[in-house]
Amino acid sequence: MGKSGYNGGMKIIRSRYAGACYGVERALSLVDEAARTSSGAVHTLGPLIHNPQVVSELRDRGVLVANSVEDVAKGILVIRSHGVAPEVIEQATAQELQVVDATCPHVKKAQAAAKKLWEQGYQVLIVGELGHPEVESIRAYAGNQALVVQEPSDLPDSADAAYEKIGIVVQTTQSEAALRAVIEALEQRGVTPVVHNTICFATRQRQEAASELAREVDVMLVVGGRNSSNTTRLAQLCLQVCPRTYHIERACELEPAWFDGAHSVGITAGASTPEEQIILVEKVLEDLL
Repeated sequence: MGKSGYNGGMKIIRSRYAGACYGVERALSLVDEAARTSSGAVHTLGPLIHNPQVVSELRDRGVLVANSVEDVAKGILVIRSHGVAPEVIEQATAQELQVVDATCPHVKKAQAAAKKLWEQGYQVLIVGELGHPEVESIRAYAGNQALVVQEPSDLPDSADAAYEKIGIVVQTTQSEAALRAVIEALEQRGVTPVVHNTICFATRQRQEAASELAREVDVMLVVGGRNSSNTTRLAQLCLQVCPRTYHIERACELEPAWFDGAHSVGITAGASTPEEQIILVEKVLEDLL
């Protein structure tokens, strides 16, 4: 279940898998090293991770967010954990920027899978969110020809022969249920796709553990950025089994009324939520109850 404690009769339980994953910790470590060792400017190409508090803290340390390669004249450019199209790195190198690639290894795996399927002549489907930076980076490795689907209704017309040879890759933070729904819809149309399940293990762990805990508590708290897909998905999964689920970014958002009549509260956090943010929520919760 996870770490638990009591406070005035209220049981506080942290999910056994919660918070920053390896990819996020690696990205933070790479940026920290760049900030400590560089005498010049350090920029990340887009927010390093989907956590506003972390991005603000990095800005305070002089690590700035650039919207494009053209915005960076010199110094270090950090490729965020979501990854980018290969031509973006080529452009940064051509501008003589020092590139630090913090792309999550699991995203790189999805990129490689999409590229291989495309080279083998498959119509690539990415199960994920259209416009999400990770999805766009994966799509770039399939010649920008991949179709992005989040649910069966997004699938193209099954009668179109161009879509008979289909290969699937998945946004690393998607749910297994979303992937299964798309596969089943294709199979019902007589199409058997080649599937590369690129949902990362940390995502699966957090989703399964959060759902399990949410079934056993009266109130569920999900900590992390509202612009974080994986955190939002955790909140959605928890809400399905625990109606009193609240997605918060900061401990100061906690409301005493949420816990009226409750005997237990569960806490989980997205893969882009550092440990210190979870600890702060636990401390404020203990003082609040």
